[in-house]
Amino acid sequence: MSTHSFIDSELLSRLGSLPIESRVPMMGNVAGKHRSPHRGSSVEFAEYRKYVPGDDTRRLDWKAFARSDRFYIKEFEADTNLRAYFVIDASGSMNFHGPGVESKIQYARRIAASLAYLLVNQGDAAGLSICTDKLHLEVPPSRRAAHLERFFSTIEKVEPSGETGLIPALHTIAEKIGQRAFIVILSDFFTDTAELADALQHLRYRKHDISLFHLMDPQEIGFNFDRPHRFVDLEDNTALVVEPNLIADEYHTALNEFLKNVRDKAHDANADYQLVTTDTPLEPLLREFLTARLPKAKH
Repeated sequence: MSTHSFIDSELLSRLGSLPIESRVPMMGNVAGKHRSPHRGSSVEFAEYRKYVPGDDTRRLDWKAFARSDRFYIKEFEADTNLRAYFVIDASGSMNFHGPGVESKIQYARRIAASLAYLLVNQGDAAGLSICTDKLHLEVPPSRRAAHLERFFSTIEKVEPSGETGLIPALHTIAEKIGQRAFIVILSDFFTDTAELADALQHLRYRKHDISLFHLMDPQEIGFNFDRPHRFVDLEDNTALVVEPNLIADEYHTALNEFLKNVRDKAHDANADYQLVTTDTPLEPLLREFLTARLPKAKH
């Protein structure tokens, strides 16, 4: 097991019995456990269709022939492997953290590393995309266990800075990934929500399975300050000194509208959405996330 600070081996051991399931059919290069949009010869029966010359006669259903005096072919769901891409926003605001709470980027590291480990451990592939306004760093997806160390080392070296490059990164990913994939986006989403909606719809059009972890510091949600503060924008370094009590109502109104907009844009794109404060224990968060993705019959 890795010695990186964001890897909790005991947590991963407890979550190891929960598979990571795709909500949409996947396409891959090797046989796996996830449904494919193509028909094949796997173990899960899908449907009958009429025999046509050239079909594999070994797949004829002779019992159906005996009942109907017609030839029918059994079709099955083809199973395939899952390819996941973790998109981590590395803009300056992801460095923020209130007293006694880890930064948003560190929380993002823990989520991405934990899910990547579980994916590779179940035979699926995990890749990484880290974005700022000036950087779009990628680690291609791989199923090899040795690949995880590169994944972990890359996210450990991330130093958030500058403005977000999330929107162009999502469009790039939508265009570059030819096969359906599981896209996990970790960000505070401090960006234009209309542009975010376009990017999410682009991913949806390409038939990807999308999940958003909306990471916020408890202080950003509560805005609990009892004296004048100097607030610094961690992306463009502009500063403003204000009396929090005078703007608290206006702040919460704007915040609630922002959170609702992001949530609505995610749901419009048929994406999973989790609003998470960085003081949330990781295990129940991931357990609920994984359980919610299980087929209904497995609940």
